[in-house]
Formats: sequence, structure tokens, C-alpha cells
Amino acid sequence: MEMVKAQINGLALDASTNSPVVILAPEESQKILPIWIGHYEAWAIGMELSGVPSKRPLTHDLLASVISSIGGKVDRIEITELKEQTFYAKIHIAKNGDEVIKVDARPSDSIALALKTKAPIFINSELLTLSPEQRESQGLPKNEESLKERLRRINPEDFGKYSL
Repeated sequence: MEMVKAQINGLALDASTNSPVVILAPEESQKILPIWIGHYEAWAIGMELSGVPSKRPLTHDLLASVISSIGGKVDRIEITELKEQTFYAKIHIAKNGDEVIKVDARPSDSIALALKTKAPIFINSELLTLSPEQRESQGLPKNEESLKERLRRINPEDFGKYSL
């Protein structure tokens, strides 16, 4: 599976589902990969993007601390696949210089951890080339243009109204 380096291109609230969406975009590409996530995870990602520290450690803070405490380092995270309308990710933890431990994780937690540890984010390139039928069967808009139009209609201020 070919992985492409990506960055976070946005965080918004999908008004039609009332769900937060993190939008990943491969470097040097116009394609996007939207991942619908939970409100708490979106809040954690938003805090990291804004550079706002939490008063107490959040889950991704705790995980970063545990990894560091055992002598590891988050090397990268990968968004690997989409099955039954669920995205999957792997956290790559480097330990002792040459050992790499791969941990199954949710993309939202992985992205928050990547932001916290300044680790790069990678996407399986196949996720960027799904056919309209594959997109529809996975609950995504049928084509990228309809998705982009739907995301353009999202009011960014709406996302900021959420608090815990």
C-alpha cells in the first residue's frame, strides 16, 4: 500500500449530520479525505491546532506521555483503510532506534497524537481514489465535487460553539 504524506486542511461541523469532520489533504494534491469524527475528538484536535493547552492531560496527552516515558517516539501515523464506513489507522512508535511498534487506533485519536508529538500524517493513496460507487457504499458523498460543495457550506463558526 502506497502512503502519501498529508496535512490537516480543516476541521468543521457537517450540519447535515451534526458531526465534526477533519479534512486531510495530501501534500501537493487537490484531493481531500474527510473523516467524520466524534465531538470530543474534534475538540481535542481543535485545541492542538489552536495551541491551547488543557488544564489536565487529555487522552492523546496521556498517550504521548506514556510513549515518551517508556523511551518511545511517535514516528508517524497512517490512515490505512476504510471498511464498513469506518476508517482505520496505525500509530508507528519507534523504540530503541530500530524497533517500530505499530498500534491499531482510531484516526481521530491518531491525528490528535500526531499534532501533540509533531509526527507526520500519512494516508493510504487508495483512499483518495475511491470510485463513486465505493464512496457511496461507505457513506461518503458520491463524488469529490459534491463533497467539496457540502464542506464549503459548513459555517466554520458553528464548530467553535461546542465546548465540554
